Amino acid sequence: MPSTTSRPIHYQTVMTLETRPKALQRFTMKVQDAVRESRVITGLCCLFLRHTSASLVIQENADPTVLLDMETFLSKLVPEGADYRHNDEGPDDMPAHLRTALTHTSEQIPIINGRLALGTWQGIYLWEHRSRSYRRDVVVHITGI
Repeated sequence: MPSTTSRPIHYQTVMTLETRPKALQRFTMKVQDAVRESRVITGLCCLFLRHTSASLVIQENADPTVLLDMETFLSKLVPEGADYRHNDEGPDDMPAHLRTALTHTSEQIPIINGRLALGTWQGIYLWEHRSRSYRRDVVVHITGI
């Protein structure tokens, strides 16, 4: 157990990820690398995506059909081609914003013994909701002792 006199550590970095169109992209190991660099043993890792047409999710990391089914479901729930007023960047623009509103732009994961406290089958994903690739920035803020 860390000493109560330990000074808190604050570590921050920005990860830029190249996405694939309408796909979930796992980046768990990059986040774990940031945790290792931070030297935090016990704390919290906060992730924040600085975009409104993509999202972050913690999801199944073993069976890729789960990710395909998620994309299929959300495509049916929020279809392109509906009568949206906002379409400045194309027919996938407003559906991407709606998908982000239904998911998350941030996630928080505890850190235990210097590692992300994810479950065996959990991975961290950036979910691109647009029909083409983008460069997306994820702010990683790690705090603890």
